[in-house]
Amino acid sequence: MCGITGLFLKNKALHADLGRLTGLMMSEMCDRGPDSAGFAIYGGDNGGETKICAVAREVPVDWDAVARCLGDAIGAEVTVETLRDHAIFRTTGRGDTARTWLIDNLPEAIVLSQGESIEIFKGVGSPNRIITDLDLSHRSGSHAIGHTRMATESAVTVAGSHPFSTGSDTCLVHNGSLSNHNRLREQLVRQGERFQTDNDSEVAAAYLAWRIRGGDTLQRALERCLDDLDGFYTFVVGTRDGFAVLRDPIACKPAVMAETDDWVAMATEFRAIAPLPGVDSARIWEPAPATVYAWNQSA
Repeated sequence: MCGITGLFLKNKALHADLGRLTGLMMSEMCDRGPDSAGFAIYGGDNGGETKICAVAREVPVDWDAVARCLGDAIGAEVTVETLRDHAIFRTTGRGDTARTWLIDNLPEAIVLSQGESIEIFKGVGSPNRIITDLDLSHRSGSHAIGHTRMATESAVTVAGSHPFSTGSDTCLVHNGSLSNHNRLREQLVRQGERFQTDNDSEVAAAYLAWRIRGGDTLQRALERCLDDLDGFYTFVVGTRDGFAVLRDPIACKPAVMAETDDWVAMATEFRAIAPLPGVDSARIWEPAPATVYAWNQSA
């Protein structure tokens, strides 16, 4: 099952509504993934600071103390903002170093994302409650991806919830299952990738991050997925300035896309796209198998 959504706003006048519109889309996918949910928001320019998002696993975390220790470790000032069991660290220091330090020294938390634009939030339970508790409707930005999860192959935990991110400003949501993720995980670990879960979707996210760090565009990195990732999948991917969709060559997982002059949207089912403004005039289609659909802010 699981429900995935993606929204890319071409019209800057709509940026203030990104969270509200994403929430409407995700709400329609609650029955496809009733046990947990998450979303990634791309909020534009951050003044050169890096943001690192984290969430506590099961026990409360003294985020202020963590921020002080993190600042000492990376030799830069670190501030922190908290929202329920989440924290957003901000620093002008090296974001990748900060992410690595948190993974190594804070086992009671999961590092969700790192980058100048991205913020990831996720939780366990009713997607509608998570959307409300994490204040999605009031968030602004240029694009977002979301996921409602039905944990058919693993425990219901915040660690297993989507989106997944291992690289700067890059994240992924996934509907499907990979068959070669264990072998691919071993290869990526040898390339320096860091993993926090056993989820196959984290492997897919790490693969894309590794390809992009190596110089691939988002388009090219997704094309390489068709050669290197076995299984069935529908991916929605976000980067700092981009949004993309890819289905495997068989394309057995449902997906629909729509586009107007103001936005591009993707969802597991059309009912998630139906609440968007101007949908009556949208071009609507089913994304073809083994085909990359990509947009970016400069286009």
